[in-house]
Amino acid sequence: MAQSDTDASTPKYLRNKYAIVGVGETSYRRGSQETTRNLATWAINNAIDDAGLTAGDIDGMLSYSGNDSTMSTFVAGDLGIRLNFYMDVHGGGSSTEALIGIAIGVIEAGMCKTVAIFRAMNGYTQVRIGGTGARSAAPIIGDQVHMRAYGWQSAGQNFAPTFMRHMYDYGTTPEQLAHVKVAHSNHASNNPKAYYKNRVTVEDVLNSRLICKPLHLLDCCVETDNATCVIVTTAERAKDMRQHPVLIRSVVGRCSKPRPDMHYQYGPISTVAGHYAKDILWPNAGVGPEEIQATGSYDAFTFTAMLQLEDYGFCKKGEGGDYVSSGIINLGGKRPNNTSGGHLCEAYTHGMNMVIENTRQLRHDVDDYCPVGPDGKRQHTYDYSEGKCRQVRDIEITANLGWANPLTGSAMVLQRS
Repeated sequence: MAQSDTDASTPKYLRNKYAIVGVGETSYRRGSQETTRNLATWAINNAIDDAGLTAGDIDGMLSYSGNDSTMSTFVAGDLGIRLNFYMDVHGGGSSTEALIGIAIGVIEAGMCKTVAIFRAMNGYTQVRIGGTGARSAAPIIGDQVHMRAYGWQSAGQNFAPTFMRHMYDYGTTPEQLAHVKVAHSNHASNNPKAYYKNRVTVEDVLNSRLICKPLHLLDCCVETDNATCVIVTTAERAKDMRQHPVLIRSVVGRCSKPRPDMHYQYGPISTVAGHYAKDILWPNAGVGPEEIQATGSYDAFTFTAMLQLEDYGFCKKGEGGDYVSSGIINLGGKRPNNTSGGHLCEAYTHGMNMVIENTRQLRHDVDDYCPVGPDGKRQHTYDYSEGKCRQVRDIEITANLGWANPLTGSAMVLQRS
């Protein structure tokens, strides 16, 4: 006998019971000359205003950091918020969706009512992932002792064996992957907030200097200083807030491959965590890849976006190169990816800007270059030529695919209410 969506013995009970009600960010820039504490308060204030809330309405706070953020208690104090629950975790690209799942859990448990989740980072001027910023990253401890012995100091160096193996296994080419950057640059050209707004070609990507084989410079994400925030509460409370609620159908949090400490010892290394996460994501969401109208697949590199789209089932294993080079992921295509420009072009936020983008897409109110009507709302033209529209027409359901590395990932399905 099939379980109903209201059966509390299954995660389906939580489907569409919670919503994202506010999103906010700082400007995306380099050289912020501000502390992560100040950046965090800026982004959270913007999200609170977006939701039509006051600071006193927030009683839960979650954050994640890569050695360069500020604790929730400090930020809450600056905002005049008294917290009933808070948690600060170490983590990067797989954190946003995972913490949204934790927010759902703590609200469901009655520990708080409305949770602000933030990420604040001076990712260009202070702690850079490769350790070359004004402040170096954390001391070499734990798994880093092993990884750096092989020259795996940066993310690109760490992930390159997975990328190269996929090319060997399936014949994937740099030319195919360059289409990811091309698509995301096209999207960013219609985004007033994007750090890089210029459109590029496949030839531009392939002619940019080689960073770490097979990655060229334009296969790699932008580095920026910024903060971002999303606010989660129940769908019932969301009805009384300013924005059209965006419902959460399903969440996967930090699902890992076998041997997550040394995933390359347990093959195939060309398969990533999405292979396992999809078996949680889609059954709990009650939909599959074919129903998804836009994706936010984490693009620290062109390869990371492709690998996840493949392993979450948007195409068959080994066909990711054909998928991303076919036009499907472009605005106007069947299933556009990272319509803000993502990490390759908009900003690097460790994943949250892609959740913010899909939230705004589902509200049908992304900020682009379309004219604003007498009612104060944008009159979207659905003209995706340069400097025009980036709103997906009649969009109702999206997926976010978060990436930490080949062995760990998070994901989420969102729906317009």
